[in-house]
Amino acid sequence: MPEIESAPASLVTPDTVKTTAGTFEFADGLPTEETAAAVYAQLDRMHGIEAYRAGLPAVSLWAMRRAMLAAGVADGDVPLFSELMDSRSLFLTANADTVYFFTFLDLSAGPLVVDVPGPDRGQGGRYLFAGPGYEGPLPEGGVSVHRVRTSRVWLLGRCFLEDGDPAPAARRIREQLRITPCTPGGHGTSVASFLLGRAALAEPTGPRPPRFVEGSGLVINTVAPVDASFFTLLDEALQAESAGALDPEVAAPIAAVGIVHGRPFEPDAARQEVLADAAATANAYVRTVAMRPRAAEGFDFYPGSGSRWTSPLFSGGFDFQAAPPLVTRDGLQPFPDRGAKHLNARAAFFYLATGITPAMCMNLPRIGSQYVGTTLDATGAPLDGDRTYRLVLPPDIPAEKFWSITLYDTRTRSMLATDQRFPRAGSQSCPTPAAVPDKDGSTSLCFAPSRPDGVPEGNWVQTLPGRNWFALLRFYNPLPACFDKSWRPGEIEPVSPANA
Repeated sequence: MPEIESAPASLVTPDTVKTTAGTFEFADGLPTEETAAAVYAQLDRMHGIEAYRAGLPAVSLWAMRRAMLAAGVADGDVPLFSELMDSRSLFLTANADTVYFFTFLDLSAGPLVVDVPGPDRGQGGRYLFAGPGYEGPLPEGGVSVHRVRTSRVWLLGRCFLEDGDPAPAARRIREQLRITPCTPGGHGTSVASFLLGRAALAEPTGPRPPRFVEGSGLVINTVAPVDASFFTLLDEALQAESAGALDPEVAAPIAAVGIVHGRPFEPDAARQEVLADAAATANAYVRTVAMRPRAAEGFDFYPGSGSRWTSPLFSGGFDFQAAPPLVTRDGLQPFPDRGAKHLNARAAFFYLATGITPAMCMNLPRIGSQYVGTTLDATGAPLDGDRTYRLVLPPDIPAEKFWSITLYDTRTRSMLATDQRFPRAGSQSCPTPAAVPDKDGSTSLCFAPSRPDGVPEGNWVQTLPGRNWFALLRFYNPLPACFDKSWRPGEIEPVSPANA
């Protein structure tokens, strides 16, 4: 018999392979039945972890919509927080500084036109949203047209207070926000299009005010679950949309766990056990990169300084693929596209927040807002609700409009619920007194279960014994020193010993 050449060692799978996932057995390369069963269990678990990470934004929004419906707020209704948002409801890292309003637009019956007060450099704006499958005529002018891949769109707005009063902004939203079905051939359709046979002509529909629901004081839970029920909500969200709502790469791990558009999601007992384990594991992974990011992730806002302040946005931008461009006198100076998503930045952000826009991480002074956060004190220890801490913000805080710091519960990632309705401090005199600067122009803040003697009311934020917390420092209309980092906040310094 001719001699059989040996295969290169790099191609040969040993009969026994020991890994951190277990020991796998092969018969001359063929998996044994026991190994095959173990591998498929591992694959199901791995896909469950990937589905959790991929589906986090969708489930977060679906959890919010379910909470709204349970509170009697239908699609198209607009919760308006005319007296600001407080800690009685669970919303991911919401603030108590601005007047929130939002709604879920249902595009299944056709496009909707939204008239919004405030955007477009303060002049208001008109936007049209057309959902998947719509093939009718669209306006040629007078409105910004957006085709979307989902039949529902979450619309979120935040307005500044005026002279420390939220009432003018709330009044303007009620008077100017309009949500109107698009009339084909109506507003924005030219006579020329009609004469060329491209569109019909119709009487424009007058703008319609939505039903407003007072949001301030509303007690609801909008936060996505972290157990196996996460996958139930993911299935609900997926079934409510068309099959093409997700990118194929995003949909792939979701489909691998049995969540497919148009098919019932009925995991057997074994699959349920795997998904429960996958949810617990994925939650641990995502919570870790969000709350204890390693330096290699690029979240450090002041890298190399030892500062604990971080942001998951500036390493990959709002699309988690390229750092936000520099804004120069000659226009935008983009950074190279990585050609790949920064998965941990995406997971960290959507674990702590619900929505994202390009303006949230633009290097653009005097527009929008920027955030940095910390979960650790100056020594690297967790922020303990039993202890007293001091934070010094140097003079000339780089916020043209105002600045604030808000405390959040590490468990719920929502505003910390204490006897203080609004767990924040800042330069704005509403909804809590403005922080009082020190004689040298710096601002000293105190975080403690009770207000120490000599600390002004506006400089103290209450903490909750037995509960850890984290903080977000916000700059509204940030100044150049925020971006070039010539200004840097102090660290949160422990004052009292643990269990004092």
